[in-house]
Amino acid sequence: MDSLLTMYQDFMKGADPRIASYPLMQSPFLMTGILLCYVYFVLSLGPRLMANRKPLDLKKFMVVYNFSLVGLSLYTVYEFLMAGWLTGYTWKCDPVDESQDPKALRMVRVAWLFIFSKFIELMDTVIFVLRKKNEQVTFLHLFHHSALPWSWWWGAKFGPGGMGSFHAMVNSMVHVVMYFYYGLSALGPAYQKYLWWKKHITAIQLLQFVVVSLHISQYYFMPSCQYQFPIFIHLIWIYGTIFFLLFSNFWYQSYTKGKRLPKGTVWSQHNGIHQNGAVANGKTKAN
Repeated sequence: MDSLLTMYQDFMKGADPRIASYPLMQSPFLMTGILLCYVYFVLSLGPRLMANRKPLDLKKFMVVYNFSLVGLSLYTVYEFLMAGWLTGYTWKCDPVDESQDPKALRMVRVAWLFIFSKFIELMDTVIFVLRKKNEQVTFLHLFHHSALPWSWWWGAKFGPGGMGSFHAMVNSMVHVVMYFYYGLSALGPAYQKYLWWKKHITAIQLLQFVVVSLHISQYYFMPSCQYQFPIFIHLIWIYGTIFFLLFSNFWYQSYTKGKRLPKGTVWSQHNGIHQNGAVANGKTKAN
């Protein structure tokens, strides 16, 4: 036991000390506990609590929630740009600036903000459960909301910035569009005419994985690359490939195979499709 503790302490010595004072960043145990509680709630406790209750009416909350995430995502994109991507990064094999330079510290802050936003977004699934949309808590949805934030936490803890932050910035851009769609959808049927571009959200998400994978692939073809954390490069590339395949399947099922649905089928949107290709907070089909 002592040897394991020593190994853990030695390993954590490699973490970036500049982010240690931020909430959730002291150790991995708190954030892991939150994610485990999240999984337990959405798979077990939540459905049991709601079993004999009516679905909660959360429409007003969803409007505020979704448009708040639009604002947060916009701010996150701006901070990524001003912390490096428009103020010195080459858009190639940029290393993590580990100095106390104000711009480097700004990148640390936005890396934390990105991670923190992922914990806020756990509310997506809580909304499913409280509205008794448990069938929408798919494996893919749960994986996206639990395993990925856990992985991203380590990225921010050890390497906040550099080329590894490109995917976080792109993801935040996509979330601006995505949560704006959800916000409009949550406003109700009066806004249905403004939601014609649902299909394009999936296209943007597919483009995201292609762009991120291409950018991160530079590491493998640049012998002089000075990026310090190759493990994050490998993970980003693997995740990008997996999610591209999953989203491609979603596109096929929804927009290619789905075209053969009966003409009488009517789709009612309550809060859009989710970023993992599943439904977000209530898409229902009625004949």
